[in-house]
Amino acid sequence: MANHTEKILVVDDEAAVRRILETRLSMVGYDVVTATDGEEALQVFAREQPDLVVLDVMMPNGDGYFTCKELRKDSDVPIIMLTALGDVADRITGLQIGADDYLVKPFSPKELEARINTVLRRLSKSTDSVIPPSGVMQVGQLQIDTNKRRVYMGNELLRLTGREYNLLELLASHSGESISRTEILKKIWGYAPQRHGDLRVVDVHVSRLRSKIESDPKNPELIITERGTGYLFQRAKIVKNPVEAISKV
Repeated sequence: MANHTEKILVVDDEAAVRRILETRLSMVGYDVVTATDGEEALQVFAREQPDLVVLDVMMPNGDGYFTCKELRKDSDVPIIMLTALGDVADRITGLQIGADDYLVKPFSPKELEARINTVLRRLSKSTDSVIPPSGVMQVGQLQIDTNKRRVYMGNELLRLTGREYNLLELLASHSGESISRTEILKKIWGYAPQRHGDLRVVDVHVSRLRSKIESDPKNPELIITERGTGYLFQRAKIVKNPVEAISKV
């Protein structure tokens, strides 16, 4: 049995789904709490402060989209959405409002376990990087402090989710190199594309990241789309003395 210490909130209005996921995730060592709808989910979240949320879309008293938006107002906690909706556009909606990943019902509990493990593991350590541990990456006014996992635009500290930070660090640490969407999915989400629409996860997160770091997200200058290939980050420089470069707390 894995020795997990993280707490997971499972939100689903189907008792059978809650029971199965609570049993399976508890068996591999997670501390699991549950909620039956969006309203209860927000109450349980405030009380329990979980490390990750598994969130169903179709629920009464606040669906998954509403709940995700409410959680994102104050928290960067990882969110994996469960959806029975077949339309890719509907699933992408969850990513656009702040979810980190999604699974389509019916799904394998083992696949959900793997997604949870990957998300939590990526949050606990930085992406593979060629940047020295003492370095700060900088492009124009954008500064990436790889030690503290903080990103600044000039003097302003930007609020990024853990997933967004990992994506930015991956791209910036390979600045000047084109990285395919498939490779990004493997490195950041921990799995290869398996079904139609999987690579849209990458596109949506790049779009969200651009909205936070680009002066004009519709005409990006930092994260460039390499058509037919993937994405390329403008060449960054390494700041040798991060204390001088970033004096913020």
